[in-house]
Parts: sequence; structure tokens; C-alpha cells
Amino acid sequence: MRIRVIGAAGGEVTGSAYLVQTKRANILVDCGKFQGGRAAEAKNRPPGRPNAKLDAVVLSHAHLDHTGRLPLLLRLGFTGPVYATSATVDMTALILRDSARLQAQDAKRQNKKRARTGVAAREPLYTPRDAEAIIGRLTHAPYQRPLPIAPGVQALIAEAGHMLGSGSILLLVDEDGQQKRVVFSGDLGPKGVPILRDFEGFQHADLVFLESTYGDRDHRPFRETAEEFIGVVKEAIERRGKILIPTFAVGRAQLLTGLLSWMFRNEGVRRFPIFLDSPMAIEATKIYARHLELFDEDMLRYIRQKPLREDLKTLTATVTPEESRRINDCPGPCLVMAGAGMCNAGRILHHLKQNLWKPETHVVFVGYQGRGSLGRRLVEGAKSVNIFGEKVVVRAQMHTLNGFSAHAGQKDLLNWLGIIAPSRPRVVVIHGEDGPRTTLAGLIRERYGLPSVLPKQGDVIEV
Repeated sequence: MRIRVIGAAGGEVTGSAYLVQTKRANILVDCGKFQGGRAAEAKNRPPGRPNAKLDAVVLSHAHLDHTGRLPLLLRLGFTGPVYATSATVDMTALILRDSARLQAQDAKRQNKKRARTGVAAREPLYTPRDAEAIIGRLTHAPYQRPLPIAPGVQALIAEAGHMLGSGSILLLVDEDGQQKRVVFSGDLGPKGVPILRDFEGFQHADLVFLESTYGDRDHRPFRETAEEFIGVVKEAIERRGKILIPTFAVGRAQLLTGLLSWMFRNEGVRRFPIFLDSPMAIEATKIYARHLELFDEDMLRYIRQKPLREDLKTLTATVTPEESRRINDCPGPCLVMAGAGMCNAGRILHHLKQNLWKPETHVVFVGYQGRGSLGRRLVEGAKSVNIFGEKVVVRAQMHTLNGFSAHAGQKDLLNWLGIIAPSRPRVVVIHGEDGPRTTLAGLIRERYGLPSVLPKQGDVIEV
């Protein structure tokens, strides 16, 4: 068995994709889009060779950096199933439709400029029709039940605690009279964060692919981060400023909505206008409501006491562009959650352009900011930025609250691996920048005595 690393390697965090090749089958684990700037986006191409037979795809979760290249598989002649948990099926459909729509819009806008300068038109990475074609191949897979997905290959999915429907994947491969066990952690979530259940581990493996996004540090405890967030809100209320939160539509938006409910219900903060300015986040929230079976007990108990909507009477979900533009006319204090989470696209760019130059504005970053993204430049202290071709001075106050991260910190990553470490697997450290993945690899050797590999994109791991 050979496993080719097609993304999220060599210091890259996005583009997760791994081609598992046995004597009888070819399986793709994840098929993510590279994100974070022009250099990253230029890597987006079909993950394989034309006419190469691919039996199936299995997804760890729905985020675009794990699903965003799925429509490109059509160019390889792929007609097989794409296996994922029920919630991941729902979320993947939502995310791919949004991705295809945005790419079509971007291509149309760029091609107008190209036409004026005599440059050939650019095709989008894929179209809404391509997205619908691959969505039609999404197939439900249960948690904690081995599922045959290709000749000689079964997949078992365990809770990863990263986002609704996320999972770690165990591939059971029968080859040459032996069974090999290969585990892909997927993106692991931190323990104890509200709404979702904590991750589950595996007992045995021959090879483990472990994410390392935060392999060099731990997050602040969630409670401390929540208190800091509430402090930012109170300061903005006093200064009558706007709070802008670049928000990942799936996961972070729902977590923040729950926290705002808690703040009004238990912290004595008076209600003020809140805008969920993301059609995608609005639809994702509806999907959350359909999958209460994936909520942890604390969250279920909280919503049984009183529905969140009773706390959030001042929350407005803005769907249309006209509704979004009207937020500009709303005086502070108010809070705006808008995508995209790394400020590399979406409505948050318009809000930043309108408000970054105002000293009473607070910008709160609640998730990872990829290299090359506008969010990363703001976090690193840029004095001015370009938005839609216009220079904007940065006078707003910046806050980075990593305690809201949907990724496990160093301690949780090592604890997850500790469950499986007694079976003495080899460890492949992926999905992390050079510093975090190198640090984590060293700790794995030191704590568990396990050999670890830091692959580059295109490397092949033999089992």
C-alpha cells in the first residue's frame, strides 16, 4: 500500500488530500482546496491523473480546505461515491454550492477587466453545474461502524470534535492476507468547547496522519477567552463602536451566536444590534438545528432551559446584498459577523473597508489566519491595507482570540495520539506550518518514542 500526499504538507495548512493506493483499490481521503493567497490558489488542480481509476472518496469534514477540489474529480472521469457522515453531507453541499457561486462571480468580474485590456477570459475553477454533479455522489456513512468503501477497504469514522459532522478516519485494508490499519486524524477539535462533543480516539494503527495546525502551542482556556470577548463587547458599547468579526460560516458563527446568547442571559450585558451577515452562515445554522444528536449534553441542557432566539431578539440575519449594505447606516454599538474567516473574500471586506480607519472600531479574529491572507496581515499589525484596489488606513483595534479556535492545541493533539501510541504506529505530521509541525514531531518522538515523518507535497508513504 502506498499513500501519496497531495496537499496540506511541506508547511502548507490547506488543500488536504491523500491518495491511498492498494493492489485492488484507489481511495482518496479528503479533496481540499488550497487557500490563503494567489500562490496557494495556483495549486488548485485535479488531485490525480486523467482516466486514473478512483474507486471512492471519504471525507473527514466539510470545510473547503478538505472538500473544495471535489468537483475537479469529474475531469478525472470519477463516478464513484463520496462517503461522509450525514451532517458532513449536508454541510459539504452547502459549502460547495457557495464556492462555485463565488468563483463564477469572481471570474465574471475579472473577465470584464480582462476584456477592457484585451486579455483572454479566465474560466472559474469549476461551475455550479460541476458542484451539483459531485454533490449528487455524496453518500452517508455512520459513525463508529465499519463501512466497505472499495475492494478490500473498509472505513470507520469516529467523532473529531472539530465541526458538526467531523470525523477521524480509520481505513482497514486487507492485502496479501494481512490487515493494515491507517488512521487520518482529520482536523481535531479542542476538548471542552461548547456545542460539539469531544473527539474520540482509536486504539490501534500501523500508520497515523496527524494534523499539526497548533502543534507548537496551546490555546487559552475557552472560559478566559469568552471573558475577554465579553470585555471587548462592553468596551465597544461604551465607545459606541462597531465590532467586526471575520467569521467562518460553519462552526465559528454558531459558537459565537451561542456565546452572545449566554452573554445576554447570564452576564448582564444589555442587548444591542447584532448582524449575521452571511447567507451561508444562516443556512449552516439551519443544518445545526437538524443535527441536535451531535450536540454535547451541556448545550442540549442550555437550549432546553430557554431557546436561544429569546436571548437574541436583536439579532438580524441579513441575506441580500441590500440588507448587508444597510448595516453601514447602523450606528454603533453593533456587532457584525461576516465571512470570510480569513478576510480573503466575502462581505467582511466591505465592512472592513468602511470601518478599519475608525479608531472606535474593534476587529475580533476568532480563527486561524492563513499565510498571504488579509486577516494575517491585519493580525501582524499592518498599518494600511488594500481592499478592492483602495488603500485603507488601519486605526481600528485588533483582537486575536485563539481560545475560540476549532483546532486542538498541542496538549489535545498529543493526548489524542496518546490513545493510539501503545500500538506503535509511524506518524506522518501534516496540516501545519513548519514551526508547529516540527515542534509537534519532536514532542512525539520525545514523549512516545514514535518515528515521525514531515512530508512534502507529492511525497509517497509506503505501508
